[in-house]
Amino acid sequence: MKPVRNLYVVVTAGGLLLLGGLAEWSRCAGRTEADLHLGLSAFAKGWGSIAPVCYVAGAVGVILLGWCWLRLVRSITSIARQLRENQSSQIKPDGSAIINELSEAINNRFSGNRSYIEQLEKQIGNSQLKIQLLRRQKRNADAIIYSIRDAVIVTDESDRLLMANEAAGKLFDFDFKNSQHKGIEELICTTNGGKKEFVNFLCQSRQSKVRYKRGEIVFSEQGRSKTFDCIVSCVYEKNEQVSGVVAVLHDITREKEISQMKNDFVSHVSHELKTPLASIRAYSEMLLEGEADDEKTRKEFYSVIQSQAERLNRLIEDILNISRIESGLIKVEKRPVSLTILIEEQLQMIRKQAEEKDIEIIGQKPIVFDQVCVDKDMISQVIINLLSNAVKYTPSGGSIEIKTEVDEIAGVARVSITDTGVGIPDDEIKHIFEKFYRVSANRKQAKGTGLGLNLAKQIIEKVHNGRVFVTSRLGQGSTFGFELPLAAAEALKS
Repeated sequence: MKPVRNLYVVVTAGGLLLLGGLAEWSRCAGRTEADLHLGLSAFAKGWGSIAPVCYVAGAVGVILLGWCWLRLVRSITSIARQLRENQSSQIKPDGSAIINELSEAINNRFSGNRSYIEQLEKQIGNSQLKIQLLRRQKRNADAIIYSIRDAVIVTDESDRLLMANEAAGKLFDFDFKNSQHKGIEELICTTNGGKKEFVNFLCQSRQSKVRYKRGEIVFSEQGRSKTFDCIVSCVYEKNEQVSGVVAVLHDITREKEISQMKNDFVSHVSHELKTPLASIRAYSEMLLEGEADDEKTRKEFYSVIQSQAERLNRLIEDILNISRIESGLIKVEKRPVSLTILIEEQLQMIRKQAEEKDIEIIGQKPIVFDQVCVDKDMISQVIINLLSNAVKYTPSGGSIEIKTEVDEIAGVARVSITDTGVGIPDDEIKHIFEKFYRVSANRKQAKGTGLGLNLAKQIIEKVHNGRVFVTSRLGQGSTFGFELPLAAAEALKS
């Protein structure tokens, strides 16, 4: 550092001398020519030997200062050029002690910072990699949430929407992509006042800080109720503070309906099974206790037991057939059959029952091209069920007409059975083919299980790809029928 200090001393001395000369000059510049002459004479007498030295020293100082400044600028320029050309190389000294010292200091500083810069670059690379991974994970999480069929809603600690999928947008009627950071209460309750129960459930779950809560929420839409299984889970930070909640709503309306149908089915089956079993049990006990003293009474008891056993057997067979059809396990043997001939065979079985009630059966002439490819036993069961119902619900003196039509354009054969019976109310027609359903006004008219029409619908529509239909007018009669594909039409399709 000694050369540097010497340089500072020379530059400082030269500067001071220069400033002294300039000050003297400025003092003399304001005087008149006479004053200046007198001043110069005085100066010559007292200071004549010092002034020239000061002027010369100031000039030399200025020259040295400019020369040193020029060397310093050249060195800095050289250093900058070397740094631009190769950042990893060291700065080369040029022989000057000052510049060498400066170069060494810069090289030491540069070498010390190089490792620090390398560490920073490594940390930046790792941070960029982590950011890319986090972005990818976020995209994957968003894709998973958006693809879920259940409604998903994510809110923050202030009950503002952070994320929602399409199912949630449809359920609550809002734009799920452009509704972030809006209050969940304002977003849902403004247009869906009936869904305030869900918002309250969401807010209470967050406030209670419970890990998760589960409950069933019922929404009413267009006059129809929907039940949702709602699960709300709290999201915790490291300090165990709740930072938001995630709500998932699963539509369990269908599951509820199926569960109710199963309960109703078991209830109906139990009731229908108990009735014939009770009769069988009662008459059997009377026979065992010897209450039938004569042969005529015993035969009557036997007849009741037999008829109730047959009723019980039919009920069980109907239940099993419906179950087999719904599960797809029933065996089907299809072959071409004439519908007219098949109907005539079943009429022979029902005529005696119709004659007992003085009901007229009106048939028709056979149709040549009415062949259908069906399971004969199943279609026979459908026809006998429809004819039996017509006889049951037609008063004495009425009539039943059977028609068979062929629509070659549509490729179907149509069978219709029209009676002059009690008819069906308009509000109950849509339920007539449901399991165990019986028209309330006609229950006293005839006994039944409520499975015959449902079984007919299953056989025609599920097994044979046909269609059942019904029309009715209360007090005037009903028309039940079905359509089946013609055998020729099915052969062309295959």
